[in-house]
Amino acid sequence: MAGRGDPPEGTPEGVPGGGEDEYRSVVFDESFVRAARLQEFSAQERMGEHARAVRSRHAWARAGASRQAVALVLLIAIAFAAAVYMGVRHPYQTPQPQTVEPLHSSVVPLAPRGEVPGGPPDLLFRHSPAAEFRTGAEGVTVPGARRTQSFSESQVMTALTTAKEYLVKSAIDPGVLTGGPVQAVRLLLDPAQQTQFDQSFEHPVDDGRHAATGWLTRFNPAEVSMVDTPVRVRGTLTVVERSPATLEVAADHVFVYALQRAHERGPDHASLFTVRRETRFRFDRDDLRDHHVELVQSTVLAGPQACAANASGYLRPMLAGQSAKGDAPTGTDPYTTGRTTVSLCGVMAPGTQPALDGQS
Repeated sequence: MAGRGDPPEGTPEGVPGGGEDEYRSVVFDESFVRAARLQEFSAQERMGEHARAVRSRHAWARAGASRQAVALVLLIAIAFAAAVYMGVRHPYQTPQPQTVEPLHSSVVPLAPRGEVPGGPPDLLFRHSPAAEFRTGAEGVTVPGARRTQSFSESQVMTALTTAKEYLVKSAIDPGVLTGGPVQAVRLLLDPAQQTQFDQSFEHPVDDGRHAATGWLTRFNPAEVSMVDTPVRVRGTLTVVERSPATLEVAADHVFVYALQRAHERGPDHASLFTVRRETRFRFDRDDLRDHHVELVQSTVLAGPQACAANASGYLRPMLAGQSAKGDAPTGTDPYTTGRTTVSLCGVMAPGTQPALDGQS
């Protein structure tokens, strides 16, 4: 019995495989039909008057996928153009990077009135204005941080703590104070200031730019030694926003050191040496990110110290028993051309040194 799809007389002789393979090459799949240029109307559509048997298919109808691809490309192009336009027209432009300002510094020696008092460090501190100062890094106190218009609270705190770190390493660290390596201080500086810093230690000079003692406090170990007593410190840190791209921290601190002659045994003949250091630190956003500071101004008042002492490389304290009789600042010749060295000197006010009269 023939199958439902076979001819009534059965499969013709000589037709291989029942005739299926002969028509396999002309079987029309859906994509072939959709791509056809002509489409036959349905029977109902052909019943109308003057109806044509076929209609032409528009190219868009034969290329639905291509049409979607073109639409997607156009959409991406429009989005890209809009992004470029908004970037050009954005009202909040990125602040331009700030130029790093070189350090401007001054180091002013303060001559003593009479003989420099000497004695045990505890006794000297107890009878000096530094009696109530804190010791070491505890004396560099960081205030509470508040956000500014352009900087977050954490960025303000970063500026304050980095400024404190610089002060501790440059004015309290025993290795730096005694003429040791200064690399730890150098690495805190913005890289743009490191060349000026290096020049100040290779060839220190009192020109307002290249005094080593403008960057940090240090004593010549061949002349002075530190007594094993913590540095006394008191001062303030304040922060302000100078521009949308810059924070500035102002530091004003007094450091008091107990010193004696180099290689002298026993602290009974120590003396106090006072350094007031006013510094201005600047921070741009790169500095805050990289943990750097820009030291833009440093004013140092240090004594007891002879007016004639060259304090550009090391501070040169006058020690117990020494006096400044006949000491006066050297003259400045306004007719000399070239780089000018201006000598400044002050005198320590009464009460700024330990009062040991009548004390045992």
